Amino acid sequence: MLNQNLEQTEPLLEVIDLKKYYPVKKGLFSSQRLVKALDGVSFCLSKGKTLAVVGESGCGKSTLARLLTMIEHPTNGELYFNGQNFLENDKETQNLRRQKIQIVFQNPYASLNPRKKIGMILDEPLLINTALSKTERKAKVLEIMEKVGLRAEFYDRYPHMFSGGQRQRIAIARGLMLNPDIMVADEPVSALDVSVRAQVLNLMMDLQKELGLSYVFISHDLSVVEHISDEVMVMYLGRCVEYGTVEQIFKYPKHPYTQALLSATPRLSLNTRRERIKLEGELPSPLNPPLGCAFHARCRFAQEYCRKVQPQLQIHKDGTKVACFVAELNEQSK
Repeated sequence: MLNQNLEQTEPLLEVIDLKKYYPVKKGLFSSQRLVKALDGVSFCLSKGKTLAVVGESGCGKSTLARLLTMIEHPTNGELYFNGQNFLENDKETQNLRRQKIQIVFQNPYASLNPRKKIGMILDEPLLINTALSKTERKAKVLEIMEKVGLRAEFYDRYPHMFSGGQRQRIAIARGLMLNPDIMVADEPVSALDVSVRAQVLNLMMDLQKELGLSYVFISHDLSVVEHISDEVMVMYLGRCVEYGTVEQIFKYPKHPYTQALLSATPRLSLNTRRERIKLEGELPSPLNPPLGCAFHARCRFAQEYCRKVQPQLQIHKDGTKVACFVAELNEQSK
């Protein structure tokens, strides 16, 4: 198997050429076409590390989250956990997958059943997946609630009785009930007030240190990504265009799209501010992607061959991976 991790360690999670295509029809008599929501994404995640996935809306971030947690099945590709194929359909693999990889959704209220009390919501994963007694399950629920900063008296309350930050703590607690190794966090703080975001992020980082969790952290907020992640994968129209450590991506971005994203990130210090790069046009439709590089119509450095040939991820001298002809030429000229 191809180890694409930037560090020379055995990966906990290995994703190879993962794809998700959706068949659609424009009309009753039209031919079927494919929306390539995810078009060949590969990465590795080590134990106790955080991989951030960033990009504009529609780039495939949330589709990737659903595939990693098997909410949806991929069209093609490979997914390995500690070397075990997690795409096998036998019952043992399915049970292990539910235990090892959990997800925290963007909207904490929508992800919690409003008709059930918090104790019942948190007890449900244990009831379905373990043989613990009712007393043991309640003890486990109260233990996890304390770990995420929820008081024991919250056990018999309904979701509508909590603030947004408390609901997200409940969602995190639910994800921890089966002692997972990997947590997929899909925009976990974007629906929260600014004053609460830091609290939830600090909680996630504390849990990572205490429990050895690995995160796939999906976000469009690059200031948050810089704070919490170890590695960053930049996506555009269902494909990875740049991949590297957080320091490499934020200090030395190579892809024009990454440079544009970082230039739009607010900075308080004059020394860290970047010249604003304004992207022209809209994100292309995944139903009708352009030929060549998908970013060429919005790229200030686009050449004629960028419109004809699709660039592949290439490893650069510093270990980053970039899918850009211009970046390759700049690297060769050094």
